[in-house]
Amino acid sequence: MIDITPKTTTHRKAIAEATVKLGSPATVRLVTENKVPKGNVLESARVAALFAVKRTADIIPDCHPLPVEYTHVQFEVAETTICIRVEVHTVYKTGVEVEAMHGASVAALTIYDMLKPVDKHISIQQIKLVEKSGGKSDFRDETNVAFTAAVVVCSDTISAGKKEDKAGKAIIQLLEKNQVEISSYEIIPDDVKQIQDKVKANADAHINFVMLCGGTGLSLRDITPEAVRPLFTREIPGIMEAARAYGQQRMPYAMFSRGVAGFVNNTLVLTLPGSTRGAEETMHALFPYLLHLFTVKQGKQHK
Repeated sequence: MIDITPKTTTHRKAIAEATVKLGSPATVRLVTENKVPKGNVLESARVAALFAVKRTADIIPDCHPLPVEYTHVQFEVAETTICIRVEVHTVYKTGVEVEAMHGASVAALTIYDMLKPVDKHISIQQIKLVEKSGGKSDFRDETNVAFTAAVVVCSDTISAGKKEDKAGKAIIQLLEKNQVEISSYEIIPDDVKQIQDKVKANADAHINFVMLCGGTGLSLRDITPEAVRPLFTREIPGIMEAARAYGQQRMPYAMFSRGVAGFVNNTLVLTLPGSTRGAEETMHALFPYLLHLFTVKQGKQHK
């Protein structure tokens, strides 16, 4: 199974359809008049679809068990066809496309099984995904902006050459994965003036993001938030609240992070943990969603 641990929980929806082709209009009349010997065809198919949606992970090997928050099954009966439409919702880290398609498939098979004694020309013609929403790709704005970021590692130990930087490099890798160009990568000591100088220089250069890695903990030398906060022209507390909430679900110590975020003029400055795991989790929590912030700032609305 694919590792979905880093993914963010969102409201996800999928709609799937299946079409059952019948041999004659007479079969449709049997269905609508509830005269099929095996029982109520559409109600049986509806119940089968509900069971199938909830048991998808038991049947399809790579599907994750997930909470099904809502399922709706409806039928469109035409002269010689029955179209099945299954809608599934979840609030989770992975989508419900397969659940919806599984529900539609089993409903179609149920209709086939119940009608085969009275119609020898039934066929299941099509099973398809009609719509899906809620995944990470939905939060990527269509924009021609080429985003840029400066990554600054704040650490006495790493700047002195006593330790290798891994967290900053992890941030770079995840930024590039989100199509953000790295304008610079620097390592500096835990020094208020140097931190402030780097932030100001990148803001003056109109860099979109300044990612400060390290110095957000509780040791005496962890002074990154104190250095950055006076420079904010507009602080955005919700950004790091979201990152801490995400991290807290995975590591109890996430509550100790004192990271802050906000704009310095038109540059978004973020202070991330110095640990590789903490930095990666913060990135997973915030991207690509933060790219939308620049659309909002320009007065445009997300689709």
